[in-house]
Amino acid sequence: MHIYLVQHGAAVPKDENPEKPLSDGGRDDVKKMASFLGRSRISAARVIHSGKLRALETALLLAEVLGPGNVVEEAGSGLAPNDSTDELFAAIDGWTEDTIVVGHLPFMSKLVSRLVTGNEDETVVHFKPGSVACLERGENGSGWTVSWFLRPELLGG
Repeated sequence: MHIYLVQHGAAVPKDENPEKPLSDGGRDDVKKMASFLGRSRISAARVIHSGKLRALETALLLAEVLGPGNVVEEAGSGLAPNDSTDELFAAIDGWTEDTIVVGHLPFMSKLVSRLVTGNEDETVVHFKPGSVACLERGENGSGWTVSWFLRPELLGG
């Protein structure tokens, strides 16, 4: 099983729009990422987001390509930027299907670190807006490893 942990795409500044939707560049980056992942035959049974507009927009763009026909789910709680990783960490243990989770920093970085090392303060990857970390559950059903990590700038213009 794989989980794809995604930092939402770049958003407009809060003073421009307090809801911070994706910027044009952020939307373009997420579309490029979705297209690349789709060509790589990545798919997901579920797409979950934090509920913030920029995460919802990112989730919808990814789901359009990687989970067509799937419902994009809002996490009731546990995915805000400064939330504890406890709730999602516990939930992931029961997942059996490939899932995309779209959230924010520092939460996403802490979750990757906790899943891989057991310590959310051990930095494993450095997210930038639109980045995707693919984690794979070990063959024995426990433990997670980073299968790959991709930032939008690696996809070119």
